Amino acid sequence: MDEGKILLIANPAAQNGAGSAAAERAASILRAYFGEDAVVLARTAGPRHASEIAERSKGCSTVIALGGDGVIHEAANGIMRRAIEDRPAFGIIPVGSGNDYARALGISANVDEACAQLFKAEALPTDVGWANGRWFVETLSFGLDAAIALDTVDRRVRTGRTGTVLYMEAGIDQVLHHLDERRYEASFDEGESERGCSYAFAVQVGPFYGGSFEICPEAHLDDGLLDACIAHPPLGTVRAVYLFLRAKGGKHTGFEQIDMRRFRTLHVEFDEVPPAQIDGERIEARTFDVSVEPKALNVLRP
Repeated sequence: MDEGKILLIANPAAQNGAGSAAAERAASILRAYFGEDAVVLARTAGPRHASEIAERSKGCSTVIALGGDGVIHEAANGIMRRAIEDRPAFGIIPVGSGNDYARALGISANVDEACAQLFKAEALPTDVGWANGRWFVETLSFGLDAAIALDTVDRRVRTGRTGTVLYMEAGIDQVLHHLDERRYEASFDEGESERGCSYAFAVQVGPFYGGSFEICPEAHLDDGLLDACIAHPPLGTVRAVYLFLRAKGGKHTGFEQIDMRRFRTLHVEFDEVPPAQIDGERIEARTFDVSVEPKALNVLRP
C-alpha cells in the first residue's frame, strides 16, 4: 500500500452486526501501522451509502471496503464513477457470508490477517464487469443460480446464520422445487444471435460465487475477459443436484449440459424477467447488456 490518506468504509451491520467490532479492530491496526491521522473510518448508514462515500473520497490514495460482498460492490461502483486518473487504489477486508471477491483475491476472512496482507499488497490493474449501468467485481447471474443467491440472503435475514452451508441449503431447495427453464436469445462479442434455454446463466469476472462455489474455474481477474457457465436442459432433479454439488469444487464443467464461454461483451434477452443478481444484489430486467472494462481498477492483492 502507498502511504497517504486511507479511507476505510465499513458496514457495521455486516455479518449480523459483527462489522462494527471488525471496523474498530481494522481501524486500530491500520492506524498503528500508518499513523493515527492517516486513516479515516466511515461507517455506512444504509443501502448505497458506501457508493456515495467512495465516489466523494477526494484526497485519499486508498479506499478499503470492510464488510460483505454488498458493501464491496457499492464501494467499487462509487470509485468507478470517478475519472480513471482520479481513482484511488481499492482494498477489501472481508466480513461477510460469501466473501467471493476476497476468495478470488486471496484475502483472508480474518481481520488481523487481512490487514497484514494489505500492508504488503500491490495495487494491480484488475478487470471490472458492467451490466445495465452497474459495475460488478465478481459475479452476475440469471435464473436458478441467482434465485439461490437471493434465497440465501433471505435465509440469512430470517435465521441469522451465515456461511457456505446456508448457500447449499438454499441451492438444494431451489433445485428440488424451482428447476425452471428460461428461454433466452444471446449474442457474444457482437456475433450472431443464439437462441437457447437455460436453468442457470452465470457471468464471472473471477471464479467464485455462493461462498466458494467455483462456477468458472478458468476465470481470471485481469485477463480482459468475462467467463460464463450456462446450464442447459434436459436435466432431471437428481442430475441437477449432482452437478450443483460438483460445482463446489469446480468439477462440473465437463458435462454436456454445461456450456462454458469466454467473451468481452454479451447482449442477452430473456422471454420473461428472470431472478438476477449482481455481486449478490438484486437486479431486475428482461434484457441485459454486459461487458468488461479491462484493468479499470487498481486492486490491492497479496
